[in-house]
Amino acid sequence: MSTSTELKQRDNQFIHPWDDIVKLGSHQRTLLSRGDGVYVYDSDGNRLLDAPAGMWCVNIGHGRTEMAQAIYDQVMALCYVSPWSLTTGPAADFAAQLAALAPGDLNHVFFTTGGSTAVDSGLRFVQFYNNVRGKPNKKHIISQMRGYHGSTYLAGSVSGKERDKTNLDCETDLVHHIPAPHPLHKPEGQSDAEFLETCVGNLENMIDEVGSENCAVFVAEPILASGGVIVPPEGYHKRCLEVCRKHDMLYLSDEVVTAFGRLGHCFASEDVFGIQPDLITTAKGLTSGYIPMGALLVSERLIKEIHSCGGDSAVFSNGFTYSGHPVAAAAGIKNLEIMQRENLFEQARENGLYLQQQMQTLRDISIVRDVRGRGLMACVECELKKGGDDLAMDYEIGNLIDKHCQALGLIVRPIINMCVMSPPLTITRDQIDEMVAILRQGILKAMDEVNELETDAAAAEHHHPSPSA
Repeated sequence: MSTSTELKQRDNQFIHPWDDIVKLGSHQRTLLSRGDGVYVYDSDGNRLLDAPAGMWCVNIGHGRTEMAQAIYDQVMALCYVSPWSLTTGPAADFAAQLAALAPGDLNHVFFTTGGSTAVDSGLRFVQFYNNVRGKPNKKHIISQMRGYHGSTYLAGSVSGKERDKTNLDCETDLVHHIPAPHPLHKPEGQSDAEFLETCVGNLENMIDEVGSENCAVFVAEPILASGGVIVPPEGYHKRCLEVCRKHDMLYLSDEVVTAFGRLGHCFASEDVFGIQPDLITTAKGLTSGYIPMGALLVSERLIKEIHSCGGDSAVFSNGFTYSGHPVAAAAGIKNLEIMQRENLFEQARENGLYLQQQMQTLRDISIVRDVRGRGLMACVECELKKGGDDLAMDYEIGNLIDKHCQALGLIVRPIINMCVMSPPLTITRDQIDEMVAILRQGILKAMDEVNELETDAAAAEHHHPSPSA
C-alpha cells in the first residue's frame, strides 16, 4: 500500500482546478482518506470538520450507506445507455420529481454533467430560443461582477471574478457585467432603499447601453456564493425580474449552490426570494456530490413559444454523453428521498438561523471586517489594515487562517481574505458551536503570527538599517 508521502508526491501529476502551474511538482496538499457525517479524516488520522461540505455540495453528509447501496444497485442493474435515443427509469423519474418541486411552470429538465455545463446549456438554450423566435440579434448576456457560473468557455465568460480569468480568453462581445449588489459597498449615507435603486439601476443602464433589442438574458445567483456569500438587498431579484420582463429578456437563476437545502428549501428562487425565473440551473447538492450531475430547468412558457414558432422541427443540438446518466439519476433520487425523509430542509432553516447568530459573535475580533450570510451559507471577511487594499496582505491573512483552522480540526474555504462556510445540512447546533469556536481560534492565531512576523521584521530593520537610513 502506498504511503501518505508517496501519494502526495504522485498528486503533483494531477493538475487540480485553479492550479498554479509554475508551482506544479511542489504542492503538498492535505490527503483526505474518509468521511463520516460532517467530518472528514486525513491520511494521518486527524478529524476535520468539513465546513465547506466539500465545495457547497455534500448536503446529506459523508458516508451514507444507503446512498452507496442505491449507486451499487443501479450499476449492477444498468450502468449506462445513450441519452440520444434511449432513456431509463431513474432519469425519467428524477426529471419528474425535479419538475414537481421546481417553482412555477419550470416543468422540463435537461440533465448535464455539472454546474458549468448546466449554465452553458442554459445560455445556449436562450440563443436557440431567440433564433427560433426570429430574433437573431437578441443574444447579449448580462451578469454580475463577483458572480461565478462555471469554467466552461461561455459559463466562464459570464462569471464575474476577474482573477479567475488571468491568462485565459473569454467571450467579450456578447457578455456584459454589472456591479455586484454588495451591501458592504453601499456608499456612506445612502439608505437601503436608495442602494436597491442603484443596484437595479445598474441593470437598467446596461440594457440601455447594449440596446433592449439585443439583450437576451440576465444571469444571477440568488446569493453570490464564490464571490464571498454576497446577499443582495431585499427585493433585488424581484425588481430585476420586472426589468427583464419589460425588455423581453429571460431570467436565469443559477442555483448550483443555493438549491437542495442550502437556504432551507429545495429551490431558493421562489421560496426565499419570491421569483419564478424562466430558467434554473442546479448541480452540487443535486446528488450531494456523491456522483457528478447537473440540471437545467426550463419554463413551460418557453417550450410553448418554441412549439408555436418552430414549424415542423426545432432541434436543440446540445447534449452530453452522460446527460441523464442512470447511476447519477439514481443517486439524485436517493439524495432527495433522504432529504425529505429526514426533514433536512426544515432542519437547515432552523440551524441556518442559529449559524448566522453564532457567526455574528466573531465581529468583536479586530481584523474581522464583515460577517454575512443566509441559511447554511456564511462568510467572514478579514483585513489586516482597515481600509487597506493590499492583495498580497489579503492572501496572507486568508492563508494563515486556513492553516491554523486546519491544524485545530476545521476545514474552511479561503477565498483571498474571506473564510467561506457551507456545512452539510445534517450539522447540529453543537457542531456549529465547534465550528465557530475553532474559527475564532484560527483567526486569533493568524493575528498572533502576523504580529510576530512584523515584530521580527522591525527588529531586523533596526539591526540592519537600509543604506539610505
